[in-house]
Amino acid sequence: MNLKPTLEIHNQADYPGKRGVTDGQTYQRLVGWPEVNQTDRVRLGRATYAPGTYEQLHWHPIEACYYVIAGSATVRNVAGDEFEVGPGSIIYAPPGIAGAHEWEVKEHLEILDIRACNETNRKMQYTVDKETMRSYIDLEDIHYRDAISFKSHY
Repeated sequence: MNLKPTLEIHNQADYPGKRGVTDGQTYQRLVGWPEVNQTDRVRLGRATYAPGTYEQLHWHPIEACYYVIAGSATVRNVAGDEFEVGPGSIIYAPPGIAGAHEWEVKEHLEILDIRACNETNRKMQYTVDKETMRSYIDLEDIHYRDAISFKSHY
């Protein structure tokens, strides 16, 4: 039998972080991104947050799972319930507005961002207006997530 190995080994130091979707956030693309490697269903990233970073209440159309490596934050759900998270905490956010969450970072926070989908255009983040519960996404965010292109095809 002629078998070609497909195992890949990567080091996060080889992938510099970029500004995340929130001021104070840096995001490293680690697994399942076009510039790293292609996978069928998994996307993994490492997000770091500066102390004092606030990420507005938002939801995703796909489920999200976060594993806290270091630091601490308060995570709130759509009802405003607060959860203190720190190293070893796992935050699971089901898809849709019922899984909406916001982050208030207390000290330098590092998390693994795990998604069971590698389609960037499905990894959208919809901000929720807390008073009206209406959701929206800015054009800049859609462009940042490679879900729309402003390049001319002519």
